[in-house]
Amino acid sequence: MRMITRLAVAAVAAGGMVAAALAANDSAPADLNDPVSVRQHMMKNVGGSMKLLAGMVKGEAPYDARVAEAAFRAMNNAALGLGAFFPAGSDAGETEASPKIWQDMAGFKAAIGAFARDTAAAAAARPADLDAFKPVFGKVAGNCKSCHEAWRVKKE
Repeated sequence: MRMITRLAVAAVAAGGMVAAALAANDSAPADLNDPVSVRQHMMKNVGGSMKLLAGMVKGEAPYDARVAEAAFRAMNNAALGLGAFFPAGSDAGETEASPKIWQDMAGFKAAIGAFARDTAAAAAARPADLDAFKPVFGKVAGNCKSCHEAWRVKKE
């Protein structure tokens, strides 16, 4: 029973570290009636998780398997719900979403599906050390990069 308690405490601590880092990303809450606002907040959380993970890869922070798993799970949770926040007509306003999303919604949803699968696999991998973590991180980072290149318009 003590081991279960220790694991629960470790999971809460790791989740808390990720949540604290993600909360620091944005001080204003999402407008839940605006799909653009919701998806932007979701993507900021993904970016916050990526920043934590990249810091470990770059040696700016020590590798922590619990934090890595929690960050991958946060990214996966975003991926699982993200597709719902690109309804028709949400391509206007302050958004970096490419018009290609609405022209090829099936392709876009396939990309989100790949991101969901990759982040779920990364969380399940639970790499024990930095050397095992790097290729897992690399696959997810490559997924992020390819999606941003294909489905995002960089605003100036």
